[in-house]
Amino acid sequence: MANVKVQIDGSDDIIEVPSGTLLNEALTSAGIDINQPCGGQGRCGRCLVKVEEGKIRRRSSLKLTAEDIEQGFALSCQTVVEGDVKVSIPDQNEIKRTIASDLKAVQVSLPDGYDPKISQSVKVIDLIIPAPTMDDQIDDWNRLKQALKQQAGYSNVSANLDFIRRLGVVLRQSNWNVSIVADFDEAEDNLELILSKKSGSISKIYGISVDIGTTTVSVWLVDLLTGKVVSQAVEYNQQIKRGEDVISRIIYSSKTEENSKEMSSLVIGTINKLIDRICNQVNVDRSEIVKGIIAGNTTMMHLLLEIPTSSIRMSPFIPVINQPPKMKAGELNLDINPLAVIDCLPGVASYVGADITAGVYSSGIYKSEKTTLFIDVGTNGEIALGSKDWLITCACSAGPAFEGAGVQHGMRATEGAIEEVWINPENFETDSRVIGDTKPVGICGSGLISIIAEMFTTGLLDKSGNIKLEVKSERIRKGDHGAEYVISWGKETKSGKDIFITMVDIENLIRAKAAIYAGFSVLADNVGFPLEMVEEIHIGGSFGKYIDVEKAIQIGLMPDMDWDSFKFLGNTSVKGAYFALISKDIRNEIDTIASKMTYIELSADNSFFEAFTSALFLPHTDLAKFPNVKQINIKQDR
Repeated sequence: MANVKVQIDGSDDIIEVPSGTLLNEALTSAGIDINQPCGGQGRCGRCLVKVEEGKIRRRSSLKLTAEDIEQGFALSCQTVVEGDVKVSIPDQNEIKRTIASDLKAVQVSLPDGYDPKISQSVKVIDLIIPAPTMDDQIDDWNRLKQALKQQAGYSNVSANLDFIRRLGVVLRQSNWNVSIVADFDEAEDNLELILSKKSGSISKIYGISVDIGTTTVSVWLVDLLTGKVVSQAVEYNQQIKRGEDVISRIIYSSKTEENSKEMSSLVIGTINKLIDRICNQVNVDRSEIVKGIIAGNTTMMHLLLEIPTSSIRMSPFIPVINQPPKMKAGELNLDINPLAVIDCLPGVASYVGADITAGVYSSGIYKSEKTTLFIDVGTNGEIALGSKDWLITCACSAGPAFEGAGVQHGMRATEGAIEEVWINPENFETDSRVIGDTKPVGICGSGLISIIAEMFTTGLLDKSGNIKLEVKSERIRKGDHGAEYVISWGKETKSGKDIFITMVDIENLIRAKAAIYAGFSVLADNVGFPLEMVEEIHIGGSFGKYIDVEKAIQIGLMPDMDWDSFKFLGNTSVKGAYFALISKDIRNEIDTIASKMTYIELSADNSFFEAFTSALFLPHTDLAKFPNVKQINIKQDR
């Protein structure tokens, strides 16, 4: 096959690829970053480029107008290069996101009776080792093992080759008085050696707890000598540029081995960026980080470890592994001590991962006397129902809308995000609250829920979620994506441009809330437990704590229950990973929780589609399920 040349307008660099190569692959091979939020399926239209000259063939023009095609625009993921071409990449191709800011380290209450020396698997062991002589010819390694057995009681000891390479120098420089940092695996009855230094020179050792979310990654730095959190940071998962939801990422990563490696590299790069940030915050040497616990949904875990993901989205939806083996940080290229033990928490199924087992632990529902519904609201709506006696779980694809992605003016809950909106029912003018009390930049998840609830209860939206164009308000207008409602005029915003919500945004949000409501409805039906008998609802997820319960009920996202029944827990996944890091007993408890959870595959449940369809209205087709919202509508009609 003949080669063709691809040139980027304004650059002298020439990319040479075989004829028939997709344009996005040609650009990526040359290190040019092309955002593909739909995973290269041609659905999002965000990898738009302009072909200035040359021969191409468009496989799809779904997101292009006739005028776009006439001007030479093409979707790079759907365009085959058939001859020498010159292309330009529009500035608007970039996905501009507000970077999540660092967090002030919060102190999480330690477990009752917590003792770091007893509770943790990581040990600091001081040894006085007899020096070799002409009469004592035992090698350094066996000399160390003898000391560990005689002075600390550990019989089964193992170490990586890198540890062995450093051992002789450390022993002699320390005059045979050393401190050893090791991780003890009770199940295997094995002490894994990580670090050796001169006796008394180890004053600090650290661990990290990591939550790999589809949208964001969180890392907590923990002082293992006290069990306390010393630094926290959160950042967008850089995999977003290759897909905003797990299915898009599965599709992208499954195309080639290079794509799979790239997805792993992107998330590891995100984690390393956060490690760099938290270490700089508190002046920590990365070599002192000797253990990591990782939680995340099943797809995120597979992508991290370069494990094929294709079986996750294909019936019967079986992952390669729910409990990955322990590994070393160096194997993953994590920027901490390369011998640090990395332990991934167990998942349950393809769409209920370690983020939920960690969340169920940190929420406490696994030991509660009350029947409790636990919901982790994020890109996937993962749900658990039960008590100390039983646990049942499922997952539904909510999409990234509630985390601000996939919405035209969506963003995370950071400075400049509109987090709550009030609409005057007389003139339909708005008032809003913005995080940081600054000019608005966009709308976060809680703001989106608030907007839809306000538009519905003031009569701007009908029960199907359609904007009523007949309402007389300059804020209602027709846009490129149908009807839209302006929340903030350009003169009020940081960018100088209007911030508005479109019909497409509203449809995405209604589908997301319908999937979540249908999920826990079907879950309750499966065990013959009426939803109204649930005693508490615990909400996890990075934005859960910002949700206004009243408005979440008004749109049908949450059941119409007493507000005191709701508890907002924040990121329960990273919190569960933290507890597993500081306590070996809690780590074992999370294994037990995972084994107790019965998984229901909603795609195989005929009642899910019916429940989903019924929930595609505001708040629901069956208003008897929402008596308090029904009263609001009666008042409105009058």
